[in-house]
Amino acid sequence: MGLVHKDTFVCFDCETTGLDPEQDQIIEIAAVKFTFSKELEEKETLIDPGIPIPDHTIEIHHITNEMVFGKPKIETILDEFLALIGNHTLVGHAIPFDIAMVNAAAKKHGVKTNLEKHQFIDTLRLARLYGESPTNSLDTLRKHFNVEHLGAHRAMNDVRVNIAVFKHLAEKFKTTEEMLNRLKKPIALRTMPLGKHKGRLFRDIPVEYLRWASHQDFDNDLLFSLRSELKKRKGGNLFSQASNPFQEL
Repeated sequence: MGLVHKDTFVCFDCETTGLDPEQDQIIEIAAVKFTFSKELEEKETLIDPGIPIPDHTIEIHHITNEMVFGKPKIETILDEFLALIGNHTLVGHAIPFDIAMVNAAAKKHGVKTNLEKHQFIDTLRLARLYGESPTNSLDTLRKHFNVEHLGAHRAMNDVRVNIAVFKHLAEKFKTTEEMLNRLKKPIALRTMPLGKHKGRLFRDIPVEYLRWASHQDFDNDLLFSLRSELKKRKGGNLFSQASNPFQEL
């Protein structure tokens, strides 16, 4: 592992029947092995999940039951995708979900994989660190960096957009190791990313809500941000204005 722009990465993305790795199935998978200067190898395929695709997910990725009928089963193509990944650093947007889906499929069909221990770069967290995009969705980042629109929510389109976004987000790092080390630490978010206070600065959120949210099953970056704000309030910083959304008007 060396300079970011000289290293080889694999970006991959799955489209699925839902969000539960134990119950849901992969219906499309795409991967591209790349360096900053070129694409080296690619693979993509639709997959027959063996279960009906729910209507609400068809609305997102536009992959229908007819499209996957007669396509390969996941167990027949896993080995070739795992071979493409090899030992290269993985890149993806909220990639722990994609890794969990592939791991669950591998476990179910007795396919050996070390993906659980694989090092990865989550571009969602890199975007949080960058902090200058209005939101951190892949499509918002695409617009922010003027990346060409390829059509969202199909696996290969998302992979190619993700690679372009990753190159922008990686600019401040010289080495891949430096990036991975920074991502081991929590990242302070600028605004609340979800819930009834979505989009608000943490300092404008009522303290009661911060206390409640800090004990929920959120990701480490969000919990770190909530608890950091609570710590500031305990020190007297902004405490009197904690519930006043009009403090800056």
